[in-house]
Amino acid sequence: MLRLRCSLLTQLLSSPSASPASHLHRLLSAAAPAVSPNPSSFAVEEYLVSTCGLTRAQALKASAKLSHLKSPSKPDAVLAFLADLGLSGTDVATLVAKDPKFLCAKVDKTLAPIVAGLTGLGLSRSNIARLVLLSGNNFRYRSIVSKLHYYMPLFGSSENLLRALMRNPYLLSFDLDGIVKPHVAYLHECGLGACDIAKLCIYQPRMLTTKPERIQGMVARAQNIRVPRGSVMFRHALHAIAFHSEEEVAARVDYLNSTFRWSDAEVGIAVSKAPSMLTRAKESLQRRSEFLISEVGLEPAYIAQQPTIVCYSLEGRLRPWYYAVKFLNKNGLLKRNPSYSTVFTETEKAFREKFICPHKEAAPHLQEDYDATCKGQLPTNFRFTRAKNRL
Repeated sequence: MLRLRCSLLTQLLSSPSASPASHLHRLLSAAAPAVSPNPSSFAVEEYLVSTCGLTRAQALKASAKLSHLKSPSKPDAVLAFLADLGLSGTDVATLVAKDPKFLCAKVDKTLAPIVAGLTGLGLSRSNIARLVLLSGNNFRYRSIVSKLHYYMPLFGSSENLLRALMRNPYLLSFDLDGIVKPHVAYLHECGLGACDIAKLCIYQPRMLTTKPERIQGMVARAQNIRVPRGSVMFRHALHAIAFHSEEEVAARVDYLNSTFRWSDAEVGIAVSKAPSMLTRAKESLQRRSEFLISEVGLEPAYIAQQPTIVCYSLEGRLRPWYYAVKFLNKNGLLKRNPSYSTVFTETEKAFREKFICPHKEAAPHLQEDYDATCKGQLPTNFRFTRAKNRL
């Protein structure tokens, strides 16, 4: 009987086209009269391997937490519930290996009401299935509904919340009133609006659960790099220095100083305008410095006043856009030499409309070579070195 039951459940979980709950119930009901299950003969480890898809090692470890089970009735009901949500066999194996006691949850009194509550908050069944995998054992507690009732407006959407949970799956484990809400209130006091807090915490969700003194230290370090509370860049500064010590932040500022040949005043201006520079790898910053100063010929003081250009992709934007404009200038196709701070901040669409499309006739290879350069395929001697004479 166990082997038949295992086969039916495994087939259902691996079949995306099945109608999971009703189909499983019908199949198991049809199979049940054949043999009355013998409680003393239920082999948990074998069930975990054959029905749930765990490896033998995983099953051995998980079975220790399920030794009290005497029959497969409760796990069968949970598996049917998960299949009805759309979880695949692989998903189920991952979930059970991480939280074996999920198989002991009561479907009618716990799991089904939770799904109903989450549906009422506007979550789709596919998002609820993702939440099951991300939240782990937190999904077995009905308090998850009240927590999401708070988190959904905070993050702005279910997608944003799920993205945050991917980075911090323990977010749902923390006390809202004692930890999370005071942190949100403090960020509000620092001048961040609801949208800023959502954007910050999607990428740094630990800021909602860390110790109060740590978040206060982050705010102090953001101000130390000349980004005051309430400023437009304050959220970006918090994101850049989050969970980095004062020494680590100082070392990053010093590296920018030496790499771009900035004075203390200039590095202060640059970091206050573009704190995301502090998140860039040293090699990446070095390459940008060499390109902007040595090849493009920009002065360090000029870059400090326009520091956002340091944050753009070297291969995907800075280099191909510079070569295109340089070519157009060299061949007399521009009425005036544009400022590179303006050129580099154009959108891709705007750049093509201003600098590529108008010159298709005079420079027939321009678009082709520009596209190749954007992909890192710089032609030998950069093919657009000569343009056709204009009529």
